[in-house]
Amino acid sequence: MPSPSQPLRKLGFLTIGQFDPADPARGHESTLRLIELGEQLGFDSAWVRHRHLQYGISSPVAVLAAASQRTRRIQLGTAVIPLGWENPLRLAEDLATTDLLSGGRLNPGISVGRPGHYDRIASALYPDTAEAEEFGYQRVRRLLDFVRGEPATDFSGVEGIEVYSDRVQPVAPGLADRIWYGGGSLRSARWAGEQGLSLLTSNVVRAEESEDFAEIQRSQITAFRDHHPRGGRARVSQGLVVIPTDSASADQRARYREYARSRLPRTAAPQGPARMMFAPDLVGTSAEIAERLYAHAAFREVDEVVFALPFTFGEEDYVQILTDIATRLAPVLGWRPAV
Repeated sequence: MPSPSQPLRKLGFLTIGQFDPADPARGHESTLRLIELGEQLGFDSAWVRHRHLQYGISSPVAVLAAASQRTRRIQLGTAVIPLGWENPLRLAEDLATTDLLSGGRLNPGISVGRPGHYDRIASALYPDTAEAEEFGYQRVRRLLDFVRGEPATDFSGVEGIEVYSDRVQPVAPGLADRIWYGGGSLRSARWAGEQGLSLLTSNVVRAEESEDFAEIQRSQITAFRDHHPRGGRARVSQGLVVIPTDSASADQRARYREYARSRLPRTAAPQGPARMMFAPDLVGTSAEIAERLYAHAAFREVDEVVFALPFTFGEEDYVQILTDIATRLAPVLGWRPAV
């Protein structure tokens, strides 16, 4: 087995938090239990996906506010909040509030772009301003300004018995330094670096210079650090779907392999007009997965990961996967649990 260039320093996991529409509370409770388990296993961070008009977490900040009251140490992240659905000022208020409730553990991951199926939802989302809305990087800059304490208005002071601030309240010290950008292209990686953000990479990238997923991702990480004020010390986290089978039952192993097999065709070539490339899911023993990771050009560039849990499985499966990641796979990669 090849040796890693550096030991894995930070271990996180990402969950979609799906639920049965007939019983959504049960699904959200399951997500909270997984986050609690992650802390018990020593994971450094737990992240939740963001889904609108689907049977997944539509309000990750609210879910993480709840998680903050049931944990004490684990970092809590969003991967990612699509800002096209958000008012940056209101989101800044929610992020700061949740960060304070967590004791400074929130790691907001954000992205930009026109909301999916925009033509069908614009009248509900922005009934009066649909054509005027800006879905590019300026939306991120507005959020960053508000989180950093830049004025939101030219009015402050006392009006009657009410006291007004010209800046978003509450203020959460250090929150701006924990904002991540979810990028999948060279342009977004460079831009995130120029803004001094941290970079979340996932199992999806845009095929621009190559059709080799690992090489594309490595190139984006390099571009990000080349444009970041901290250079090689800028934080990057890799997020592949990883499913160790060390303690899995025969039924679980069969379902995991079938899941990965059904998704494999999409990894063979760029998909759609945007030429999106998908990484194969990594299924096998911890030793097998570690060998594949050490051979991955982008993995060799990072010392932080947020391994993504697969879709559609049950809580028992996720408990097995998380336990194997923390107790078998990650130690092989040089990681040691947080205490």
